[in-house]
Amino acid sequence: MKRFKGKAALVTGGNRGIGLAVVRMLSSAGASVALAARNQARGEKAAAAAAAKFIQTDVREASDCEKAVNETLAAFGRLDILVNAAGVIFRNRTVEQTTEAEWDATFDTNAKGAFLMAKYALPLLRDSKGVIVNVASYVGLVGFAGTSAYAASKAALVNLTRSMALDHAREGIRINCVCPGSVETEMIHEAWEKYGDVEKARKIWSEKHPLGRIASPEEIARTVLFLAGEDASFVTGAALPVDGGITAG
Repeated sequence: MKRFKGKAALVTGGNRGIGLAVVRMLSSAGASVALAARNQARGEKAAAAAAAKFIQTDVREASDCEKAVNETLAAFGRLDILVNAAGVIFRNRTVEQTTEAEWDATFDTNAKGAFLMAKYALPLLRDSKGVIVNVASYVGLVGFAGTSAYAASKAALVNLTRSMALDHAREGIRINCVCPGSVETEMIHEAWEKYGDVEKARKIWSEKHPLGRIASPEEIARTVLFLAGEDASFVTGAALPVDGGITAG
């Protein structure tokens, strides 16, 4: 039995990494899925492969977020699940090294984007008693050197999640976030290439996790689907570390 049959989902950042893994899994589990992303060519290709609907969306723009929700409703007649997976990171930046433009770009995507998507999705989620799952990060729980803007934006997303969960619990809307450790995505491969020695970088990234490795996008996506589904029916306001134990110490 496909556990999300009859459900409609909207996933931002759905053309790569964790977002794409979520799109694929939701579609395979029977959901009708809208994939929202900025890059049209890449988004259309990813959506076609996952039997999803592509909606070109820049989550930094309110009009695009409203359009994404409206087009999802027009396509599927409802919205049950919103997954905010769009994110950017500028690595190796202290506060002094971070430009104002980098700070704004990080917050506009990672925090404001989730706020805008939720703002326009909530009326539909109220009707469906739906769910929101935000993709935060373990560095939103504990901080991390050299990622000041990213860590601050993910901490903002964690507390946005908690606050929205309290605001909308009595309406039957559940709102949670996952806080991944390092995940093998294009973003991390870009960091490894900049490091200069990909295999050495992989070893360093892996060994900082108590499990001795980094996650696959599918491992994070499975947690997203858990939070989006009935097995998590009494879970709201949670910031769930999926980090190989890195925040346990």
